[in-house]
Amino acid sequence: MAAAGITSRGAGLARHGGPRRRYRADWASLDARPLPAWFDRAKVGVFVHWGVFAVPAWGSEWFWWHWRGEQRADYERFVRSRFPPATTYADFAPRFSAHDFQPREWARLFQRAGARYVVLTAKHHEGFTNWGSPVSWSWNAVDTGPHRDLVGELGQALRESNISYGLYHSLLEWFNPLYLADKESGFKTQSFVLQKTMPELYDLVLRYKPDLIWSDGDWEAPESYWNSTSFLAWLYNDSPVKDTVVVNDRWCNNCSCHHGGYYNCADKYKPGALLTHKWEMCSSIDKLSWGYRSNMHISELMDEASIIEELVQTVSFGGNYLLNVGPTKEGVIVPIFQERLLALGRWLDTNGEAIYESKPWRVQMENSTDSVWYTSKGPAVYAIFLTWPRDSLLKLLSPVASPSLQVTMLGLAGALEWQKGPDKGVLITLPCAPPSALSAQPGWTVKLEGVE
Repeated sequence: MAAAGITSRGAGLARHGGPRRRYRADWASLDARPLPAWFDRAKVGVFVHWGVFAVPAWGSEWFWWHWRGEQRADYERFVRSRFPPATTYADFAPRFSAHDFQPREWARLFQRAGARYVVLTAKHHEGFTNWGSPVSWSWNAVDTGPHRDLVGELGQALRESNISYGLYHSLLEWFNPLYLADKESGFKTQSFVLQKTMPELYDLVLRYKPDLIWSDGDWEAPESYWNSTSFLAWLYNDSPVKDTVVVNDRWCNNCSCHHGGYYNCADKYKPGALLTHKWEMCSSIDKLSWGYRSNMHISELMDEASIIEELVQTVSFGGNYLLNVGPTKEGVIVPIFQERLLALGRWLDTNGEAIYESKPWRVQMENSTDSVWYTSKGPAVYAIFLTWPRDSLLKLLSPVASPSLQVTMLGLAGALEWQKGPDKGVLITLPCAPPSALSAQPGWTVKLEGVE
């Protein structure tokens, strides 16, 4: 991100020339840090799950755990039928080639999808790092497989496109001997934390200066094991991204939905109500996996309408929407995923005014229907309706109209006629059918200026 862009987004900068606040390594202090404003304004992001799990490309990104941790028979049969005898998970790494990885093409796709930020798996629970981690010998993308710095290459391309860059990092590693020994001790020892996972987090920050750290793999151990608060205090006080970096809430086994920066709470989290704390919903186009699966079926994928509905509901309730794709081992985002992302981008091209930099309104949805959702921006209120109403008459019960009310539809020139409802609200006369340029959309937006 250009220097000008970074300084304009700072949330922790000293005000009025006074001393800059310093945060203690405890949750009471860390949780009081204001969330950098860029994140709430961004609203839309793309999640990318990419790693050695893209080689078997079967089941999910938890392939290694299901195969060796749970010793599931279906995974054993799969490996026996597809790979040579005595194959280990480590044998998959050289096949993780990234031959077709074109980071600038990815950045262009994400830009056309309307993403304001992108989060890449720097390291998943398998422990393989997509950069040349100095403490992940021979189990990283520079030493084996692609022989490329995937984290660095994508970061450069995204910043050239003015897209904020987030890095997913798993605290735990399923089969790392140091982690398993610490686990055996009841997490009384910290060899893995001190020698592996924390050095990698510091390295990621110092080397790539991410805008966001998406932590995961926290659930087995307490904060006293992970040293999370010490890391976050350094991140907020002394790191090169101290004023701009955003983090989530997965930093210890009881942190989720309670501590950290914004809240994820759970995968595909839907609170169903307006939250007072900033949150994010992460979702995946492939409903059964975050990583790429070669055997996915079209019925297992989200369609455009489902994506738009999730986005609109999430933003109306004050959340950000992070939509996942899983690239192939060669570094290809398959056409069906591209199509879904581009459809999202086309919808945002018309309706993005109601999404980006918006705030929740006093009412988030019409009580009479789950197909009308509200956002606001300054004095303007946006009603996003997911179903074209019968008789092309949109009935909104929540807005209180002033005599000067102006109603327009995003993507359509000219004002729309309206009248007060028989009891309350407003009745808006839409075109007899969706305008041809907007007919294929899975949702439309009317902008109301002059309502309470």
